[in-house]
Amino acid sequence: MERLDMVMDVRDVPKKSKWFMLSLQHLFAMFGATVLVPFLTELPASVALVSSGLGTLSYLLITRGRIPAYLGSSFAFIGPILSARAIGGVEGAMMGSFVAGLLYGLIALLIASFGLDWIMKALPPVVVGPVIIVIGLGLAPTAVDMAMNVNGSYSGMHFSVAILTLTVTIIGSLFFRGFFGLIPILIGIIVGYVYALILGIVNTDFIVASFNQITSASSFGEFFSAIFVAPEFVIPFVHYQPLDVLNFNILAIMVPVALVTIAEHIGDQMVLSKVVGRNFLKEPGLHRSILGDGVATMIASVLGGPPNTTYGENIGVLAITRIFSVFVVGGAAVLAITFGFIGIVSDVITSIPTPVMGGVSILLFGIIASSGLRMLIDNQVDLGNNRNLIISSVILVIGIGGAMVQFSVGDLGFKVEGMALAAIIGVILNLVLPGKEAAYGNGKMFGEADTDSNE
Repeated sequence: MERLDMVMDVRDVPKKSKWFMLSLQHLFAMFGATVLVPFLTELPASVALVSSGLGTLSYLLITRGRIPAYLGSSFAFIGPILSARAIGGVEGAMMGSFVAGLLYGLIALLIASFGLDWIMKALPPVVVGPVIIVIGLGLAPTAVDMAMNVNGSYSGMHFSVAILTLTVTIIGSLFFRGFFGLIPILIGIIVGYVYALILGIVNTDFIVASFNQITSASSFGEFFSAIFVAPEFVIPFVHYQPLDVLNFNILAIMVPVALVTIAEHIGDQMVLSKVVGRNFLKEPGLHRSILGDGVATMIASVLGGPPNTTYGENIGVLAITRIFSVFVVGGAAVLAITFGFIGIVSDVITSIPTPVMGGVSILLFGIIASSGLRMLIDNQVDLGNNRNLIISSVILVIGIGGAMVQFSVGDLGFKVEGMALAAIIGVILNLVLPGKEAAYGNGKMFGEADTDSNE
């Protein structure tokens, strides 16, 4: 595959004079989406930044520095984290996330041992596409509530903030070019934040306190301690005992989501292979990239951050800049870790008003749902075929409707609901209904023809 106008190859090391700015640019493109997930799940943004950076570095290590991918907070886990927190608190959600990461490792081992075909049979486009739609549309009520309600009551002023944020983000996505074209989400958040500041709905107390502490420092030690603040990590065996908070209901909510994110991961690797001009499914291998994704999720869980996943935004940055260097991506990861320890950065993120994030969420959650629809279209999945129509329809209604299965075995209670239940039923329907070949559409989602390229 021809790599058009490549600026830097995967293993190229940038010049020291440009390295910082290139990595900062890459991080900024991921920044808006990465901090939105902890905002919605009420997890510390500083922990999300640190776990995102550490997860990316571990991913680069596991993939032998051959895949230029940045890992950020996963949108697919937003609903499951909120449900798991209601059952077992933050600690329970983190342990569910950890076990989901273990599932990545198990699937990576199976792929390394038996190849790729078996997972494609379980997760064809007709299953994955509707489940991704469920992820986006299932979060739609949350986005709308954040955009226009305050404590459950409508607020025109707050809704105006959300609409302005959304408008600027849309304009930026369509018309901005160069560096600004990479960060429309961040620009939308900044403009919405400034407008909210003018309206007086931004709580700046923590920012002012941090700034005063910095300016009043009388020694280097005080200045250093005012700048750098340890994130609010939630670490197993330090803050809680894992087995005390883990239960089967949490596992039933969290673990099946990994099947969806793994399918998304495979799709990302396909697109990334096209952009860079290398077959990453063969070298360093899909098993390594999935393992890297799983380890990053486990790292996040033991720190108290949201699960990590490879980012579509990362592919967009690579496609636009043609800078494929893993050293640039690694630099972005180091900057994310550094920002996570700078207190005033965390204070600014925490002070972002809810309607600002609501405005951005309207677009981002819609894009998630649309990407599921695009998967069906790109693979030419025929919904005129009754089999495909049945599978996709059942997944959509069960997932968006919030259906739940609850049962008990002895003293143990089990509950599977929403997206997790939809994904499981979708996989089962696809395996048992006749005419499996229709589930793959044109067969190119994970086909060899799409990944053959020159090394």
